[in-house]
Amino acid sequence: MTQEELDALMAGDLDLESEALSDDVSPVEKKLDLSSADEQEEEDGGEEEVITPPPATKEHRVVSQLDDVTRDSEEKASEIFDALDVVLNDVEGAIGAIGKMQSIADDFENLFTTLQKKFPHITRFAQAGDQAAELRKLGDEAVEMLQSADTQILGAMDTMQYQDIHRQKIERVINIMRALSRYMSALFEGNIEDEKRVKSARHIEGDTGTEEVISNDDIEALIAQFGGK
Repeated sequence: MTQEELDALMAGDLDLESEALSDDVSPVEKKLDLSSADEQEEEDGGEEEVITPPPATKEHRVVSQLDDVTRDSEEKASEIFDALDVVLNDVEGAIGAIGKMQSIADDFENLFTTLQKKFPHITRFAQAGDQAAELRKLGDEAVEMLQSADTQILGAMDTMQYQDIHRQKIERVINIMRALSRYMSALFEGNIEDEKRVKSARHIEGDTGTEEVISNDDIEALIAQFGGK
């Protein structure tokens, strides 16, 4: 206890019991109490988040947007299938062309092998025979690569089938949304046409956030005005 606190105690201006209780509270407890108080103030004084839906205009029609997604995705998927089919046909054509080249290379290899046997002193025949054999070997490697590409293309076409599954899922969501829309329309349907209903005030007393509020006095004055005519 400081000298100032002792002087205040002697003068009767200091409550020793309250001060002792205050000193017994740990800094951590004080911090927790302050945090709790701040959170309570935020809960009491904080404004609720207002979620405003988009206007019911053409660009915000959810079902229409989903229809566009399914239509566009189906068109793009069809274009991809057509492109892959063209590539697949080209691969098969290339494999066939390489097969014909290999057959010609075999004939050249047999021819130069025969010539090399009859004219062993001419080295060019032996070199030509080796080149024909190398050409046939390169053809085999090219065919293997094209066959691998063919397998990858078929795998990509199989993977694209998932697009149709996704389209079916989206269409199921659309059907559910449309069914709910028809149900809500039938649920809130009335026997009186909207044009024949009494017009309701846009704002009444108790509304906040607007200056166009009609008070009870204004309503009574309006009724009195019409009654005096």
